Amino acid sequence: MALYAIGDTHLSLGGSKPMDVFGGGWSGYVGKLREGFHAAVSPGDTVVICGDISWGMSLEEAREDFAFLDALPGGRKLLLKGNHDYWWMTAAKMKGFFQENGFSTLEILHNNCHVYGETAVCGTRGWFYEEDRGEHSAKIFNRELIRLEASLKAAGDREKLCFLHYPPLYQGYRCQEIIGLLEQYGVRLCCYGHLHGGSHRLAVTGAQGNVEYRLVAADYVGFRPVKLLD
Repeated sequence: MALYAIGDTHLSLGGSKPMDVFGGGWSGYVGKLREGFHAAVSPGDTVVICGDISWGMSLEEAREDFAFLDALPGGRKLLLKGNHDYWWMTAAKMKGFFQENGFSTLEILHNNCHVYGETAVCGTRGWFYEEDRGEHSAKIFNRELIRLEASLKAAGDREKLCFLHYPPLYQGYRCQEIIGLLEQYGVRLCCYGHLHGGSHRLAVTGAQGNVEYRLVAADYVGFRPVKLLD
């Protein structure tokens, strides 16, 4: 049994936005994801998927993408919301949809935490508040802070790993409010996605303060989930 992470699968099996159109590393990316999961992940493992999971505009439009993920190796896939996950609805509706369709390995990481052995898996989407300090953005940002703290509090005294979609820091940017929560609650490792292509060079990886940061966007990690814990 092991814990893995990957972000930004950007699936569009039932839609018209395949990432192959961008060429480069994204060419044939669905096959690469399948191969990457089969090469790394075993049936009893847990995989955290750090947002931008499907281009579907509704749960129904994303059905084929969920079926693809559910069929991949791994006993649990913990899904985090990304900025392009327009299908995202209430936890109850998503849970019901997964159950109705027999997607038994898919679970939501949102306003909660999941336990992996002695470790708590925490997280939320995050937000690029510094790019737009308007009233609407401020409300979204404050909600994300509340969700992140709720997830961290739910972990209790367990060791905490945190998963975000938006990076809390990169070259030239630091979201001190989110970083402060990670430090306050003793988070050891924070994985994030969102950065693609040329933006990979902006990623901050390694230790910053008491927290280790890792970019796990699919095109950054070669479409193969990254092992975090045995």
